[in-house]
Amino acid sequence: MTIVAARRYSGGKPLGNALELDGHDQPAPGRHEFDWVGLADPTDHEMELVRTQFGLHPLAVEDALNPNQMPKIESYGHQLFIIARTAALETGENIVYGQTAIFLGPHFVVTVRIGSTRAHTNLRRRLESDGERLIEGPDYVAHAILDFIVDGYQPILEKYEESVQDMEEHAIDQFPEPSTIRRIFRLRRQFRRFARIVGPMEEVCERLTATELPVIDQGARIWFRDVLDHVRRSLARMAGLRDTLASIVETASLLEQHRQGDMTRQLASWAAILAVPTAIAGIYGMNFDYMPELHSKWGYPAVWAVILGICGGLFLRFRRMGWL
Repeated sequence: MTIVAARRYSGGKPLGNALELDGHDQPAPGRHEFDWVGLADPTDHEMELVRTQFGLHPLAVEDALNPNQMPKIESYGHQLFIIARTAALETGENIVYGQTAIFLGPHFVVTVRIGSTRAHTNLRRRLESDGERLIEGPDYVAHAILDFIVDGYQPILEKYEESVQDMEEHAIDQFPEPSTIRRIFRLRRQFRRFARIVGPMEEVCERLTATELPVIDQGARIWFRDVLDHVRRSLARMAGLRDTLASIVETASLLEQHRQGDMTRQLASWAAILAVPTAIAGIYGMNFDYMPELHSKWGYPAVWAVILGICGGLFLRFRRMGWL
């Protein structure tokens, strides 16, 4: 069975099973009671069982079973339907996305996880140990689930921040290798996808904090405001990482241009210095009979003195300019 848990709560305490799987009708929860049903990759039979018992809208059920939905929030009468996207880091640097659909009613909360490896078992256990908060009702459970999903983004961001910081430090010392450049562009593509998939979560949380919605009490909005803050921080951190990767490429390119400029100036300086003896040697290698200093006793040392003097002057000049 992919029905992970189905419990009824009364006064913040577990009361019993919230689903009858043998075909018998389940009595409706009392005034201060609510059901919390968690499903993971449910079958059609299990989803139909839950839909029938809680009166879920068919369109919402269809969206819940579609793993490619974007984060959104919709109301169906006295029920609220929320889709949130989960994210986890695979081996390597690939982000795997999942989906959690939340059906929220006055006396129930149903979660449908598809492609998400982070179960709500520990979350449920933690909430059950805090009866004073669980007594707040289904909207508090919905807040806890959304908060749990958004907190799952943090390990991904921390891992990427370490990698990006390491690349940034190495880029200062030397121009990145081709493999590093390919990695940078792969990461930038991952970050853009993260912003595209997770970005709408901000709008979902904004509606939960600022819009009159069924099942969400006025006093519960502050809880969702905290989730909204976490979403915005995650998106800001990811945007910062994307900008840092762009600056790594830009900075490395500028540093490489500077290094190439230094090498070009050095080569130009030595070329100018070596041009002096080359030019003089070329002139005296033309084999004319009548040329100055050809038959002079001091002609040879005079030419060397001129060559060394000019080359020495050029060397000192280039050294003062910082070219050598």
